[in-house]
Amino acid sequence: MEEKKNKKTLRGVAVSTKMQDTVVVAVDRYVKHPIYGKYRRVTKRYKAHCPGNTVSVGDAVTIESCRPVSKEKRFQVVL
Repeated sequence: MEEKKNKKTLRGVAVSTKMQDTVVVAVDRYVKHPIYGKYRRVTKRYKAHCPGNTVSVGDAVTIESCRPVSKEKRFQVVL
């Protein structure tokens, strides 16, 4: 069985681990303003599957896209 290689990988910081087997990861990226040309930081929060809650708040983590685990979880933590 071959696995697809086109998985999205993102790096961020864990900001919440209060849910069971779920961690919230904040991912920062820089976006250029279309008119003024200034770059600004945009933060997006992703819910990622983390079995056993092995990640703690403040840890730098890498998340990778996967099949939908629940309504909002589309990523899993890569250790």
